[in-house]
Amino acid sequence: MTHAKRKKSNWNLVVNLILLVLVIVWSIPIIGLFISSIRPQDNVLSTGWWTVFGEHSELSLDNYRQVLGGSQYTFVDSAGNTVRASGDNLSRAFINSFTVTIPSVIIPILIASAAAFGFAWMIFPGRKFFFTTVVALLVVPLQIALIPILRDYQSLGLTGSYLGIWLAHTGFGLPLGIYLLYNYISTIPRDVFESAFLDGARPMVVFNRLVLPLSVPAIASLAIFQFLWVWNDLLVALVFLGGTSDVAVLTQRLANMVGSRGQDWHLLTAGAFVAMIVPLAVFFGLQRYFVQGLMAGSVKG
Repeated sequence: MTHAKRKKSNWNLVVNLILLVLVIVWSIPIIGLFISSIRPQDNVLSTGWWTVFGEHSELSLDNYRQVLGGSQYTFVDSAGNTVRASGDNLSRAFINSFTVTIPSVIIPILIASAAAFGFAWMIFPGRKFFFTTVVALLVVPLQIALIPILRDYQSLGLTGSYLGIWLAHTGFGLPLGIYLLYNYISTIPRDVFESAFLDGARPMVVFNRLVLPLSVPAIASLAIFQFLWVWNDLLVALVFLGGTSDVAVLTQRLANMVGSRGQDWHLLTAGAFVAMIVPLAVFFGLQRYFVQGLMAGSVKG
C-alpha cells in the first residue's frame, strides 16, 4: 500500500470514528427518553434512566396507555395517596396532527414543483421578476404575517378549520419549496425537454412524466423539511386552530401536559416520544434522498 493510500485510509477511519461518536451522542437523549417512558413513576422520580441497566426495574407500556387513552386510571402519588385521574387522550391529537400535516406537505410540494418547472423551463413575461419576488419572501418573518392573515380568516370564517391551517402552511412553505425545487429542476438536461416537446408532448405531460420522476430527491428533501416544520409547529396551530380539544394537534396537547402534569415525568416522556417517533420515521425513510437533493439543488441557482 502506497503512502497516499495509507494516508487516505487513516483519514477515512478518523472520519468514521467521528461520525460514530456523533451518532452515539445524538442517540443518548432519545434512548434516555424512551427508557424513561416505559419506567414506573417512582423510579423515574427517584433515579436516572441509566440505572435501568443495573437494577431490576419493571418496564411496561402503562405510561403510553395513560397518555394515549382517555379512560380513567388510578395511581399512587408521592404521599402514598391513591388518586384517580383521566388519561390525556393524545390519540385524538395524534390523528389531528396527521390531518394537519399530510395536506400541508402534499399541497405545497405540488404547487412548488409546478411553479419551479415554470420558472426554470417556460418563457413568459415577468418570469425573473416573479421568481425574485418569491426568493425575497424567504426573508419575511413568519410572525409578522400571522395577525393580518388571522383577520382575513375571521372575515372568511376560516378560523378553527383545517382548511385555514392548510392554506397557511402552504403559503409559508412555498418560497423555500419553489427555490429548492427550482435549483434542482433547472439542472435537468435541456435535451430531455426538447425531445419531449419535439414529440408533441404538452407542458403538463412533460411535468407529470418527466419532471416529477426526475425530481424525486429534491421533492423528498422538501417533504422532510415541510413535514418536520408542520409536525413540530405550535405557533401557527395556536393562532389558526385555537385551543379546542377536538382540533388540537399533538404539540398543543403536549404544551398543556407540561402545564397540568409538570411533575409527571413518566407521562411527559411518553408523550414526547410519541410526538418524535413519526418525524424520526419520516426522516430515516427518506434520508437516502435527503443529501442528494440538497447537493443537487445547491449546484445551480
